[in-house]
Amino acid sequence: MSGFSQSVKNKNNYTYQVREEKGDLNHDGKMDKITVKMDTVDETRPLRLQVFLSQPNGKLTLAVSSDKIIEPQFPTENYGKFNGFQIPNFFIEKGVLKMWSEIKGGNITYHFKYNKGNFELIYVDKLTSDTTKGYIDENTIFTETKFNLITGVRTESDEKLGSAEAPKVRKKRVLIRPLPKIQDFKFSDKNRY
Repeated sequence: MSGFSQSVKNKNNYTYQVREEKGDLNHDGKMDKITVKMDTVDETRPLRLQVFLSQPNGKLTLAVSSDKIIEPQFPTENYGKFNGFQIPNFFIEKGVLKMWSEIKGGNITYHFKYNKGNFELIYVDKLTSDTTKGYIDENTIFTETKFNLITGVRTESDEKLGSAEAPKVRKKRVLIRPLPKIQDFKFSDKNRY
């Protein structure tokens, strides 16, 4: 007689709240809320973003939830090692949900705007440096990328630390349609922008 067991992952272990932000996301004059919760049972420590919108009765209703937008703290591909980045910060400014994340050599901010029941990626700010020595010195070049997904204009500018020279600017047009939705967005998409 042989037996086997099936391992089933419980998806409801996102119990530790890491972040909470309140603000008006759908322009109804009422406070909406976002939360980031961690699954402390799963050894990779995945994170879940949830966006709650206010209703006319004053209650909050879950509008969107994503387990893919934030990289787990101990990704499987790191074999139990910390990913090296802090958990992203979230801000609500003028109806736009902003997610600020550390990336290798810098940081990136994603701007999501509520439109017809979805949160769409409308803008990306990225700042990186080419530090090869592990520290910033007079040879460090900073690259700032500004990508307006609505117009499709992507601008990159390179500036050497302490240089009096004007930054080198590159502009190109990249249309992404439809605009990426927050629930489809993956943390690995940072390489696309």
